[in-house]
Amino acid sequence: MANIKSGQIAALEKQYRIGLINSLVGYKSLNLLGTVSEGGATNLCIVSSAFHLGANPPLVGMVMRPEREHNDTLRNIRTTGQYTLNNVLPDWYKQAHQTSASYPSGVSEFDCCGFTEQYVPGFLAPFVEQSTVRIGLKLREMVPVELNGTTIVIGEIVEILADDSVIGKDGTIDHVKAETMTVAGLDTYFVPHLVGRLAYAKPGTEPKEVTLPN
Repeated sequence: MANIKSGQIAALEKQYRIGLINSLVGYKSLNLLGTVSEGGATNLCIVSSAFHLGANPPLVGMVMRPEREHNDTLRNIRTTGQYTLNNVLPDWYKQAHQTSASYPSGVSEFDCCGFTEQYVPGFLAPFVEQSTVRIGLKLREMVPVELNGTTIVIGEIVEILADDSVIGKDGTIDHVKAETMTVAGLDTYFVPHLVGRLAYAKPGTEPKEVTLPN
């Protein structure tokens, strides 16, 4: 059994360490992050760090890696205050992965990777037409993380675009039906399947499976 301690982690070969640490927590959310510049140039990049932060107000956070000179994403979010998160489908995961390539500033990954921009009235940032669950967010806060130079971006959900068939009567998104993919590490993609759904947990009660009508 492996037992890797702090000092050993720091001494690991760089790519091995990156692969180990990035995949250690298991499956992560997978989204395409859409933004647009003040001048109208669109940008699209794959992210695996989005997380639920609260339902009232409806907030989503995500962790963005340290900003580079040619990275338009954070700059676009700061200047326009809007961005989108869009799920990744199996037919499009290779193209989604390609958005992580280091394209020059001002070059649209929508064009380079084959995705189609989708817009709704009154919202600047582009959604991804090839997604089944799309979220439009308004920037609420940016939190610099001094430990490693990353930035936590907190946005409020102001637009939800989803196929009617994937929204249950209780409001829950059926991500299996939506074909939402997930990722472990930086480059290993999965299609989840349903194991079960459980009733609200209470002390002194056994976990109970529930089935809700669609």
